Amino acid sequence: MIKKVLKFGGTSVGSIERIHHVAGIIKKEFDAGNQIIAVVSAMSGKTNELLELSKKISKDFNKRELDVLLSTGEQVSCALLSAALINLKLKAKSWLNWQIPILTEGEHTNARIINVNVSQIDEFLKFGVAIVPGFQGVSKSGDITTIGRGGSDATAVALAKLFNADTCEIYTDVDGVYSSDPNKIPVAKKIDKISFDEMLELSSLGAKVMQPSAVQTAKIYDIPLQVRSTFTNRIGTKIFEQDSIDYSKSVTGVAYSKDDAKITLVGVEDKPGVAANIFEPLNKAQVNVDMVIQNISSNMKKTDITFTIKRDDLKKTIDVLKVNKNIKYDSVIQNDLVAKISIVGAGMVSTPGVTYRMFKGLAEENINILAISTSEIKLSVIIDEENTLKAIKKLHNIFELD
Repeated sequence: MIKKVLKFGGTSVGSIERIHHVAGIIKKEFDAGNQIIAVVSAMSGKTNELLELSKKISKDFNKRELDVLLSTGEQVSCALLSAALINLKLKAKSWLNWQIPILTEGEHTNARIINVNVSQIDEFLKFGVAIVPGFQGVSKSGDITTIGRGGSDATAVALAKLFNADTCEIYTDVDGVYSSDPNKIPVAKKIDKISFDEMLELSSLGAKVMQPSAVQTAKIYDIPLQVRSTFTNRIGTKIFEQDSIDYSKSVTGVAYSKDDAKITLVGVEDKPGVAANIFEPLNKAQVNVDMVIQNISSNMKKTDITFTIKRDDLKKTIDVLKVNKNIKYDSVIQNDLVAKISIVGAGMVSTPGVTYRMFKGLAEENINILAISTSEIKLSVIIDEENTLKAIKKLHNIFELD
């Protein structure tokens, strides 16, 4: 008997018809002799609807009460799915966070799971299907918490670990992980198998199929994942340790992100400790710095330092730099109309010429590179946002991903 965690996102349970369809998927798995824990999100659009209600009350809605409000979306979908399974003559039961409980720590709207009481559900799995919410937990003080938008993937993986599940399957509205965004690149192809490392890079670089923290948790505890469509019977994408991956292709996929901004500090004093003085206050302000490039100073006196951040943090970053008395510079140049384009592939480390082919391809499209960041399995560049689609298409073509 195999124990499975099946996670269904908001689009999968977005209507009564779709909830009946999901119930059919679960029944098929249960009839095959598997023990099933279904992790369910709120119906698509419901969380946004609740957020709009909160804004009508106050622009500064209390975070504790916001968690109470947003968690109600999953109560609806859990109950509806459980009832749909009961209607199919299965024994099913829905649990809310405090009934299990799912214990969390951290601030409201962005908590993280630290433990789950498995005893009740494990006992119920002997004869029925357990339906649990993926977006919520309860703090040590008894307050309802939410995991953060998109956090149900991480919840599903955490439950797979804590319940010693054999596999974790992520059901969504696409039938797997693609070499690029199929909505932008119609010739993008589905990847049958991908390593944790590659998937972690793709998800953190802008691929929306899976949440990075979920992939990281699965990698740490070696929990096999499968991304598959709720609406088709096609085989999805398997995500597991890289030992079983075919590295015949140097590049597995092309990812992009259009929520970045670039800042250049011109004429910074070139001496030890300056970089630390720049980035320490940003760290305290919880600004996540991505790429960092420092030009070599020819006169050993002044240099330029360029770094990238999330676009939403641009104003906060500029404000922090303005009040920083520990650094001196001539001027600040900011650009929030940039995009990050990345190629990812575990085979890159053993394939010469990948960097050259990427840069040559972008040059052929007259696309200027503003910043570069590399790792063993990733190469990222910052370019002007208006060239995003052109760059993706070119790289997809030259690395034979069409």
